[in-house]
Amino acid sequence: MEGVSVRKIKKICVFCGANSGKDVAFVNAAFHLGEVLGKRMVYGGGKLGLMGCVSTAVAQHERQVLGIIPSAFTVNNLVGETCGKEIKVATIQERLVMMMELSDAFIALPGGFGTLEELFQMISWAQLSIHNKPIGVLNINGFFNGLLSFVDHAVKQEFITPRARKILISATTADELVDKLQAFRFESDPALSKLKWSPSSSQKEKLDLTLRL
Repeated sequence: MEGVSVRKIKKICVFCGANSGKDVAFVNAAFHLGEVLGKRMVYGGGKLGLMGCVSTAVAQHERQVLGIIPSAFTVNNLVGETCGKEIKVATIQERLVMMMELSDAFIALPGGFGTLEELFQMISWAQLSIHNKPIGVLNINGFFNGLLSFVDHAVKQEFITPRARKILISATTADELVDKLQAFRFESDPALSKLKWSPSSSQKEKLDLTLRL
């Protein structure tokens, strides 16, 4: 788009359900998203539900997939075999931090509490200027309509600022959402942007993992 700078997004992290959901459109959209993603994808590991659909689609197109998974989920093959490379971590929080560090953007597909936790954690961290990476939801068949309406309601009630509301992007197709992520321009809160966050203790590990990815 003329006049709009496009950011370089090399690695997209996908949050989505470990179930496939009731609507077959969710599965079809997950496979399509895997087809249109860039060369590298980060996700939560395993092969269940929509997580398995999108990671399988990426791998089938000979692109790199990295699954970051808590060790507890790998016991007795609870979530199935991860597509591509796998990194085991100790906790959910460690997984989220590593996902943030290793990704250039985030996309949420339909999912449950875990997906919502991951989505809003990234939004909260962006609001606090811990990162400035674009975040979007793929609103398949209106799945996120209620959520988006609630967020807009929170803006009207002055719990979320209009500036912070812009952090959450939405689109109904994968192609449109990727275009919006690339065109996203982060607007930090002047007060929150002055916060000084301690460097991650895993900084060296982050660099090593980025090279391998």
